[in-house]
Amino acid sequence: MDALISAAARSLAAGDPLGALDRVALRDDAPALALRGIAMAQLGDFVRAKALVRGAARAFGAKESVARARCVVAEAEIALASRDLAWPTKALDAATATLDAHGDRINAAHARYLAVRRLLLIGRLDDAEQRLAALDPLLFPPALRAAHELVVAGVALRRLRGKAARAALARAERAARHAGIPALIAEIESASLALEKPAARVIKRGEERLVLLDEVESLLAPNLTSSNASSSTRSALIVDACRYAISDTNATVSLASRPVLFTLARTLGEAWPDDVARDALVARAFRAKRADESHRARLRVEIGRLRRALGTLAGVSATKRGFALEPRHAHEVIVLAPPVESDHAAVLAFLSDGESWSSSALALVLGASQRTVQRALDALAAAGKVQPVGEGRARRWMTPPVAGFATALLLPSPFPS
Repeated sequence: MDALISAAARSLAAGDPLGALDRVALRDDAPALALRGIAMAQLGDFVRAKALVRGAARAFGAKESVARARCVVAEAEIALASRDLAWPTKALDAATATLDAHGDRINAAHARYLAVRRLLLIGRLDDAEQRLAALDPLLFPPALRAAHELVVAGVALRRLRGKAARAALARAERAARHAGIPALIAEIESASLALEKPAARVIKRGEERLVLLDEVESLLAPNLTSSNASSSTRSALIVDACRYAISDTNATVSLASRPVLFTLARTLGEAWPDDVARDALVARAFRAKRADESHRARLRVEIGRLRRALGTLAGVSATKRGFALEPRHAHEVIVLAPPVESDHAAVLAFLSDGESWSSSALALVLGASQRTVQRALDALAAAGKVQPVGEGRARRWMTPPVAGFATALLLPSPFPS
């Protein structure tokens, strides 16, 4: 490489895209195109960045396989930043293999982290953790160690492991400050703020309060044995409205595929130890404005199904005016609800990262049809909560972060086992 290319590469590594462009903005050779593309990506112009990186890949000769592989990795990073989650991952896998074969372990590791971050975004946490376990961050420079810890923290947040997330973010901050990259430090500080915001609402005996992720973690722990946990917490029956499950210290029952049963269980849990009138249960579970005999008959059937589903966790007893929840082993019933609730909370949770998302990318991460997501976006736009950018197939959606709330509990992910 010539002196200008080397200087531009050092500027990009230090997080200075304008300094890099000063050196290569007027050049059209392959290395300069690649560096210009990365600089434009750091400045947020992803469309121009993608075109430049692809042009660089074409400009490199057939014998320059490593340079072409690096361009593929750069394009994958641009796709991830622009939330183009349908970008072909096989190309990234092939580029990783090429970099490994030629001894470029740093860029190969970077490619692997991009793949893990994509898995994290689409909710494949088990696969992300498995790939993370195969990487040793101690072998990498500080910037890559910081990226590793950010991914570890992201997985921990989705798993509702507040302590692990704090530890990972602390390690990430140390590595980022060692690297001296301001944008990386700012990203870590932004991620750390989520741990200091209310992550959920706890509803108990008719009262409601906001809690941080650390308390959510302690509530959902399968066996709470620490000396600082109160006896009421250790013996609580948790009705988890974030993961649609019911649990105590002995067992967990998932009702994610049975929304009517979970709605009944949540309604009974919020009223515990009091009962709930039959008409109130009908209105909430069946969304009926006026209860008739057919609704009451259906309610009896669903209450019977709920009793069988709860098994040894709790019973449901009939009272003069309705039904009441009766924990079998716990002494308290606690309902854990998301910090904010709306029909489109999951869409807002993904958009709250401040990035621009396409409707197809949101459909992929939510496991929904693109038409369903589009209807949700149209409703949110009408309410002024999101805004479109661009037109046609280039349209993206974005919104500022939800003020005052962490969004980890709004994102779809498996219930912690």
